[in-house]
Amino acid sequence: MTLFAVGALLCLSFWASLYFVLCNVNGSRSPEWNCRLVTLVHGILAVCITAYIGYVDGPWPFAYPGTKNSTLQISALVLSLCYFIFDMAWCVHFRTEGPVMLAHHTLSILGILLTLWLGESGIEGCAVLFGSEITNPLLQARWFLKQTGNYGTWLGTVVDVLFVTLFVLMRVFVGGAMLYCELISPRPRFFIKCGGVVLYVLSWVFVMDIVRFAIRKWHGQQRDPHDTVSANGLKTKRE
Repeated sequence: MTLFAVGALLCLSFWASLYFVLCNVNGSRSPEWNCRLVTLVHGILAVCITAYIGYVDGPWPFAYPGTKNSTLQISALVLSLCYFIFDMAWCVHFRTEGPVMLAHHTLSILGILLTLWLGESGIEGCAVLFGSEITNPLLQARWFLKQTGNYGTWLGTVVDVLFVTLFVLMRVFVGGAMLYCELISPRPRFFIKCGGVVLYVLSWVFVMDIVRFAIRKWHGQQRDPHDTVSANGLKTKRE
């Protein structure tokens, strides 16, 4: 437990320090600009680490849910846990997020803590992180394009198409398959299964909002997506 606390403190210090360094380097930029850079760094790190865990280190999450956590899985979960704590504190301080996104962050934090406390189901946790963070770079790219006046170009359209497609694919289809494997397996604990159901339902809330945005966009109604009161990242930066 002491080792876990030290590791968590170091990770939390890393995310906070990165943010403050970026604020000093990019003094002319807004706090959200710098926080989004931190979010982008986390997204890239999380995807790379969890992809290695799922595809190389193993075990395969669809076939072996509920297995004992490995050291690498624990490291990946702690890294993301501390990021979510930092990001939620930032969101509360600057009041940038609505109740749905704050609930998503809370569930993510509690889910990772439960997985670490139980010492199992880390492979599913890493799979969920991979599926949720893989669209993060696109999400940040579209925001930075908007801020720099390049969102209305062909590049903005490409980013939007890739983001919507990948988000729906990962959250609905891959996420649904993961949840099915979780529910039919006798190994995962009941609370882990319940958490999976709640997160999947929340993903549908995000997906429906994104679909509504896509329909408006493709019908030529160019409402600023950053003015959309949404739970997913069309207005916010998190997933």
